[in-house]
Amino acid sequence: MRVLIAGSSGFLGTALRERLAERGHDVVRLVRREAGPGESSWDPYAGRLDQEVVDTADVVVNLAGAPLLGNPHSGAWARRLRESRVVTTRLLAEAVARSHTSGVGGHPAYLAQNGSGWYGDHGATVLDEEAGTRGDAFFTELTRAWQDATTPAVDAGARVCVMRTPPVVDRRNPPFKQMWPLFRLGLGGRVGDGRQYFPVISTRDWVAAATHLVEGEGSGPFNMCCPTTPTHREFTDALAQRLGRRARLSVPARLVDVAAGRFGSEVVSSFRLEPAALQADGFEFADEDVRDVVATAARG
Repeated sequence: MRVLIAGSSGFLGTALRERLAERGHDVVRLVRREAGPGESSWDPYAGRLDQEVVDTADVVVNLAGAPLLGNPHSGAWARRLRESRVVTTRLLAEAVARSHTSGVGGHPAYLAQNGSGWYGDHGATVLDEEAGTRGDAFFTELTRAWQDATTPAVDAGARVCVMRTPPVVDRRNPPFKQMWPLFRLGLGGRVGDGRQYFPVISTRDWVAAATHLVEGEGSGPFNMCCPTTPTHREFTDALAQRLGRRARLSVPARLVDVAAGRFGSEVVSSFRLEPAALQADGFEFADEDVRDVVATAARG
């Protein structure tokens, strides 16, 4: 298959395109510079995209988005986060809707990255893909707009998968790249009382799940998380123990709410996700729980 990927130079984009190429797929990268072999140039903010490269694709994958790390008190940072996700998603969705030359139903399939924060804080309630969204937290509202941007492709009848992705735990991937040495020094700890649920996934399972969706026939939202969602305390304990330390410290929730600005409520909110749609679609996880995820991350 020919797979067109936006955001192919990021951590997950690089891992996915390498896996797809290993499996024999023809991967075309969307780049915001002069295109080289296997690439196509685009400018999503100017609305510039080569329609032909979408028309000849079997699957379009959008992983584009500004990094989450930054100043959460900055309005410019918030706008970049939103626009880099919503604008790119909508432009590609509109191009998929216009395309009639390949893919299921005359259109390429469309896989659109999203976030697990879409659900909003649900406490200890188990959340499969049928659960609703609630609350007005910054990232929850952003993910709603992000998902809504896929509407042109959905309305056109394309196969659309919305990948609701939580933190991907890997010592090479921010913010865990910054967290790893702190935990190694015994300076890691939980946020608040640690009872909030904190969905995670390993890099290998995220890449395998995304590949499964590229090659499969599933559609709709997919929780891209390990089957058993840990609490934040369980996550920090698993990481500290893996590094031979104890997670003794804690950061008061009220302090996080102030320091993290727009992200404050996200950090202390609880998202007890389960990947029901992936499992129903026949996907098998290599890493079932947080200890497996952390062990895999430590080997990465």
